[in-house]
Amino acid sequence: MKAELGRPGAPQPGDLQIAPMLVSDIPEVTQIEQLSFSAVWPPNAFYNEVKDNKLAHYYVGRVGPRVVAYGGLWVILEDSHVTTIAVHPEMRGRRLGERILAHLIDEAIERGASWITLEVRESNHTAQNLYTKYGFTAVSTRRGYYSDNNENALVMWAGNLKGEIYRNRLRALKGALLER
Repeated sequence: MKAELGRPGAPQPGDLQIAPMLVSDIPEVTQIEQLSFSAVWPPNAFYNEVKDNKLAHYYVGRVGPRVVAYGGLWVILEDSHVTTIAVHPEMRGRRLGERILAHLIDEAIERGASWITLEVRESNHTAQNLYTKYGFTAVSTRRGYYSDNNENALVMWAGNLKGEIYRNRLRALKGALLER
C-alpha cells in the first residue's frame, strides 16, 4: 500500500474535478481572485468571458462542492492564450494549479491550437518553473505590464502542441501528476 504524504485528509490531485465555469461559480472565483492577486478582475469581467466571449474557455476546479481553482484560455485559430490561473491559498502546494494548466493545454489542443502563450510576473519563479516544465520558454519581456506595482511580465510560449514530441511530453507529465 502506498503511503499518503501531506496533511491528513488533504485532497490528492485526482480529487480535483474540472468543469466549465458557470455564472453561478463567479462569486467563488472572485473570492479566489481577491485572495490571489493584488490587481484583480472585477466580477463582470468573468461574466463577460463566460457569457459573451466566444473565444474564451474558462474552467473551475472543485474538491467536493467547493471551487478551489480556476483557469481561463482564449483560442484564436492556431494560437491560444492562458489568461489566468489561480488556486485558493488554503489549497496551494497540492498540484491543483498544475492540473488546471494541463487541462487548459488539453483544451487548446482539442480546439485546434498549435501554440500557447501566457504572461507571468518576473518575480513569480514558482509559476515560471511550472510553465517551463510544460514546455514554455520565455521569449520577451513586457515592461511595466502589471498595473499594481509596474512589475514586468515575461511572455512565455510553447509550440508544436499538435506534434508527437509535445503530446508525449504532456502525456508523461499528466501521468506523473495523477500518480502522486
